[in-house]
Order: sequence, then C-alpha cells, then structure tokens
Amino acid sequence: MRLIDSHTHLYFEDYEPSPESAVERALAAGVVHLVLPGVNRESIEPAKRLHALFPECTSVAVGLHPCDVKAETMEEELAAVDGELDGNPGLYCAVGEVGIDLHWDATTLDLQMQAFDRQARKALALGLPLIIHSRDGLDATLEVLRGLPNMPQAVLHSFGGSAKDAERVLSEFGEMYFGINGIVTFKKATTKEVLPVVPRRQLLLETDAPYLAPVPQRGKRNESSYLVHTARFVANELGMSADELGELTTENACRLFGIKL
Repeated sequence: MRLIDSHTHLYFEDYEPSPESAVERALAAGVVHLVLPGVNRESIEPAKRLHALFPECTSVAVGLHPCDVKAETMEEELAAVDGELDGNPGLYCAVGEVGIDLHWDATTLDLQMQAFDRQARKALALGLPLIIHSRDGLDATLEVLRGLPNMPQAVLHSFGGSAKDAERVLSEFGEMYFGINGIVTFKKATTKEVLPVVPRRQLLLETDAPYLAPVPQRGKRNESSYLVHTARFVANELGMSADELGELTTENACRLFGIKL
C-alpha cells in the first residue's frame, strides 16, 4: 500500500528530540510522502528543517492558522507568510493551514475572515492551492470563498461535517478536495457518511498528527505511520482494496500539491 499523508505536523515539539524518527516510521509503513502545513511564524523554521532532512519525501506549506489570529500580531504573522512565499519561490506546495475556527474562540471571527481572505488571495496570485481549516465555521468559510475573484484549488482538511455539509460545499465549489483522517474511524463519527458523497478524485487521506489518532491507536499521540489504519477503514467503507485506495489518494494528492514521486 502506497500512501501520502496530506496533512501532518511531525515538526511539532511533540516529536522532539527526534522528529526524523517519526518520518522514518511513516516511510517504513508505506507512507511515501508527507505534507507539512504551517500554523504561524514559529512553525516556519521547524517545518523547513524537517523538510531539509527529507527533501524527496516531504513538502511544506506556510500559513496562519485561525486559532493563531490575534489583533496584536496578525499583521506581523501575515507579513511573515508573505515573506516566505515571495522569498522562496518553488519551496512551498500550498498556502495553509488557513481558515475559520469558531470552536475555541468565536470573538475573533472578523479577524479570522480577514486573515483567511488575504491568504486565499495570496494563494491565487501565486497559483498555489489552499489548505483550509474549518471547524464550527462552515458558513464563514464559504462566505470568504464566495468573495474571492476566483476559486483556488483547495482542500477542506480534517473534514468532520455531515454528508449534507459536503453536498453543500460541492454544490458551490465542485472541485473542492476533502481531507479524511482518523475521525472517520471513531465509533460515533458521521464522517463515513461523507465518503460516498465526495468524488473519488477529490478524496485525500491525512493524519493531522499529533492529533486525532485513528482506531486502534485512538488516545495516543498520532503520527503519520498510523495513516494505514485510516486507509484500511476508508477502503472497506468504499468497497475498495487498501492498495486501490492508496493509489487513488496518492494520485489525488500529487495532483493537488504538485508532488512528483
């Protein structure tokens, strides 16, 4: 089985002192490539360092996560994102992760929407895809996307909405990709009901490590090697072999992020 982890944070401090060991475990498990999204200024250098150790099997993205949008630092954070994108042509595979999160703090919604809009327009200007974080904020997420002059290629990462939510997104943005992770394996999760709705060419697999470890690893610190459990579960739900699903989602990730294996 050949897999791409389309969203993982193996550069986080959770994996110190040896994040490279987590990458090596992923490679041994059949994960042939990993996408490392940014979340703020502090995440830029750790992600780049890990990428430098594994340049052939990792890609990096840069962005300001909605939970890191603060009035006193937003301009400096966005300037850092712009500086990285402008100063390192060809390094970044996407802008992200960016978007809306109303689960933790809804008081910053206006600022989150501003930051999301600005980063989405930057992605458009550079011809890069967007990695979108949307938690309890689908209405605001779609509002920002509607306001763009064009819709960039994008993925709704860690999609945890309902089948109706997925249908709603696809009715407006028919080319949207959906990132499916360990949530789909949880007993009470409705995410598996989304799987038949999403066009197969727009389905991605991810871990969102260190979060959301899939069954049977639930409760542990997640890592990219655990992607195999999510892949087997999703393959079973779709009536495919794990190898077939792996090839499908690998091809999808390569198409979206410009990955060359």
